[in-house]
Amino acid sequence: MTSTMQSCAHLSDDDLLATVKRLATTEYRATAALVRSLIELDVRRLYLGEGYSSLFTYCTQVLHLAEGAAYNRIEAARAARRFPAILTALDEGSVTLTTVRLLAPHLTAANHRDLLASARHKGKREIEQLVASLRPLPSVPSTIRRLPEPRQVVLLDTNPIVTPSMSSLPSLPVVMPAIRMALRPTETALAPERYKLQFTISHDTHAKLRRAQALARHVIPSGDPAEIFDRALTLLLQDLERRRCAAVRSPRPGRELVGGSRHIPASVKRYVWRRDEGRCAYTGRQGRCTERSFLEYHHVRPYALGGVATTANIELRCRAHNAYEASLFFGPESQDGVENSGT
Repeated sequence: MTSTMQSCAHLSDDDLLATVKRLATTEYRATAALVRSLIELDVRRLYLGEGYSSLFTYCTQVLHLAEGAAYNRIEAARAARRFPAILTALDEGSVTLTTVRLLAPHLTAANHRDLLASARHKGKREIEQLVASLRPLPSVPSTIRRLPEPRQVVLLDTNPIVTPSMSSLPSLPVVMPAIRMALRPTETALAPERYKLQFTISHDTHAKLRRAQALARHVIPSGDPAEIFDRALTLLLQDLERRRCAAVRSPRPGRELVGGSRHIPASVKRYVWRRDEGRCAYTGRQGRCTERSFLEYHHVRPYALGGVATTANIELRCRAHNAYEASLFFGPESQDGVENSGT
């Protein structure tokens, strides 16, 4: 760093400006080259063999890109695969990765060249205006952020319920929160153990909230939506854990396996979920997969080859690695058949 600064210190103003422009051009070309490489890496799905369930996870955990940087580059790579003109625009620096990400959902074979030309050297706000002219913007996606201490009151009514502890607080605007899970929801830490959650709800959902506030008034006198939301999530998690990993308060003794059956006993599901810690158990050359979503029960020895549903033969796999291992056993054509029904 110091040597670089010293090497620039002796430059004249004109030379320094020329150097900065040259380096910026180099960066444009390097970015385009990386995007071009990510296209091929995505096509070959090489991240699966390395132990990662997605290209995003590979970019953040192996290439150590920030989440936003990884997301922009992946979106640009997938758009450029459909419309190679994007690579040319990135290479010459006429559009940015953010520009490509914003335009990508609206590009077609008929309009992509005109839109790229219209977006040339435009700022983010101008691009947002361009996108808005093409199609009305959707509701703001959900965001989860830690809140500063200690302010917190989220009211969904123009007639807020005031308690003694809230009487000194200024009135807050109506918040009509929508959990619309984006590819990667934004989460920012602002203070320990405090988050901001914002989403949009429908008229029917708002009516349900109002009914819950009224029915729960004896246990939640303030009607605070945060407390109702917490209780609702607790019940939802109990139901999901019962369905997905057979979690129950008083489990029954395990039943004997029926020969030739695909059925995985509840006792096996409970054991496997605890053992694998609710996480994909696939281990690649650079370590174990970190995915905790879209998990499936996977036969280590495929069912089609006589594998049975025992704790020794069942492991958790994310959907991507479950299909990947099916392709290793049965070939690429098996991914939409054998593995989706459980190997």
